[in-house]
Amino acid sequence: MAKIRRIGIITAGGDCPGLNAVIRAVAKKIILARGAEIIGIKDGYEGLIHNRHRKLSYRDVSGILTLGGTILGTSNIANPYRYAVKQRGKLVFKDLSAVAVKNIRKLKLDALVCIGGDGTLSIAYKLSKDGIPIVGVPKTIDNDIRGTDITFGFNTAVAIATEGIDRIHTTAQSHHRIMIIEVMGRSAGWIALYAGIAAGGDIILIPEMPYDIRRIAQRVTERHRKGNKFSIIVVAEGAKERGGELVIQKIVKESTIQARFGGIGFVLGEHLEKLTGLETRAVIMGHLQRGGSPTAYDRILATRLGTKAAEMVEERDFGYMVAVRGGALVKVSLKEVARGPKIIPRNHPLIAAARCVGTCFGD
Repeated sequence: MAKIRRIGIITAGGDCPGLNAVIRAVAKKIILARGAEIIGIKDGYEGLIHNRHRKLSYRDVSGILTLGGTILGTSNIANPYRYAVKQRGKLVFKDLSAVAVKNIRKLKLDALVCIGGDGTLSIAYKLSKDGIPIVGVPKTIDNDIRGTDITFGFNTAVAIATEGIDRIHTTAQSHHRIMIIEVMGRSAGWIALYAGIAAGGDIILIPEMPYDIRRIAQRVTERHRKGNKFSIIVVAEGAKERGGELVIQKIVKESTIQARFGGIGFVLGEHLEKLTGLETRAVIMGHLQRGGSPTAYDRILATRLGTKAAEMVEERDFGYMVAVRGGALVKVSLKEVARGPKIIPRNHPLIAAARCVGTCFGD
């Protein structure tokens, strides 16, 4: 078996607490065990297309465990298979994957460790089919990657969202208001479900269960009549009314995922105030959930995932993502990951537990 000499690391998609912890774990293990050279690809897949990279020494990755973001930079727009360029003032999409593959081969990498969410890893799967030796690491605050029980970054996002809801509780109680807290998650409601339960949300609305606005208004009115003069509603950005449309903040034409969700909290608040006559306020947690230092849990998980990814490189287990199942680390085919996001099943035990303590899901 040929010696491992040069390994590439790329972080793509949205930033996420724990990215640097994974970079550190992969690089340190490979350097200590194999003495191999580590090449960091700059700014996600943008760096593969434009051949931007840097060498990472042991010293470069020391002291980054607690840092948020990524020292390599990232992009949630660049996709080698559908890259946006302007021609004669018009936006067109080109397949520049051959350029990316050529640049990877110029670097003489024995493997490329791709750290990212379902979009990033779907691209990684295509690159693996084009002959690039790839190991994936599941990153996203949304916890929506197929094949793994949990992703790093999720625990931190839930902790931040929970703290935010806790703080809003006091204002809701003091002013006898309906307070709506909108959290991230796109088409999956994992953050809303976990943070909503942790913070004692009265109503939790997730994309997997379209809500009935009159059912929510009824629950809020009942609480008010019984002496509970405030209500806390936790809503995922991808939630929508039954028979209604998603609330889109903006369209980013050059992105692979063009629709940017956001604003459902304000729409919901306006409707509820009209139906109930009760003062309503909405707060969007937004990018606060993605920033800052990772929790202890995510630092540990990122270290486990990173060192396992390095092992998979050493064993040449290419075309796979390292995943968590039942507490153990396993490998999952990138083909499986590329099938689409992991959403919450309606029979999930946390939904059942929440209903048992009186939580309403608007259905």
